[in-house]
Amino acid sequence: MNCSLLLVIYFIAFVSRVQTLNNRPIIGIVAQSTKGTPVKALGKSYIDAAYVKYIESSGARVVPINTGLTDKEVVNIFQSINGVLFPGGDVSVTNSDYARIGNIIYNQAMTAFDNNDYFPLWGICLGFELLNVMVSGSSSVLSPSDSENLPLPLDFTPDYRESKMFANISPRLAKYLSTAPTTINLHHNCVTSKTFTKEKKLRDFFRVLSTNIGRKGTKFVSTMEGNKYPFYGSQWHPEKNPFEWTTALNIPHYAMSIEVTQYMSNFFVNQTRLNRHKFKSIEEEQTHLIYNYSPVYTGNISNWELTYIFH
Repeated sequence: MNCSLLLVIYFIAFVSRVQTLNNRPIIGIVAQSTKGTPVKALGKSYIDAAYVKYIESSGARVVPINTGLTDKEVVNIFQSINGVLFPGGDVSVTNSDYARIGNIIYNQAMTAFDNNDYFPLWGICLGFELLNVMVSGSSSVLSPSDSENLPLPLDFTPDYRESKMFANISPRLAKYLSTAPTTINLHHNCVTSKTFTKEKKLRDFFRVLSTNIGRKGTKFVSTMEGNKYPFYGSQWHPEKNPFEWTTALNIPHYAMSIEVTQYMSNFFVNQTRLNRHKFKSIEEEQTHLIYNYSPVYTGNISNWELTYIFH
């Protein structure tokens, strides 16, 4: 076979793959109650705008999944979007609207995948914990962790490069992630490495890609991905480095820390490009997008520079 024919075949294969991708992905972000937060007087529920900017920076749009939605409304939104992000926060992972909506989406996403409908999920901090609770079926997999306001390098597992998440990371960025304190941890609960090893449901469902150690010596799972399902989790916050500027937190703002954020957001958004869900019409799509809301400056009362408030 001559070189010209080979080039034609490769070009056709490339064009075919590009045409199958969804280059207008929309990602749902789950809101949570403002109760007990610094923004409680502003409205009923909220989304930290850093998560929205994190998704938008890699070429996706955002639909808020609000706490007041019925189960049926959550399912309808699921069928219209291409992935879901469970953000960090401080509500119950078993008894809250955040948990209720999370369980609906989790079950819908598994059913979809089993029917050849690729639907990615990502959990950050509280969202990471929610994924582990939903998979295990119990909040007992969570343990206390003294890891508030703690930037750390990732302790990668030996086979982390065999994962989908880190398969394409450059050696330069991987070295930075594993040596510089660039992942900001803001959690007081965790899944310890000991618990993960003991819990068969977790071992069968997820593979550990990195661990870390908190201030009091607790070793915890810090990054993971599904063995079968396209479900991903980071106990640390990849979205904060470029977008949150409070001096109350030790958030890394180094140039390569921003590259870490961009790598993680690019990976997740590219995962959602593999899903073909869409709204029934452009008009319906437009009514659900985050653009219908304006973020409020909350840097003077909280650690979030901007917050989307829902009434």
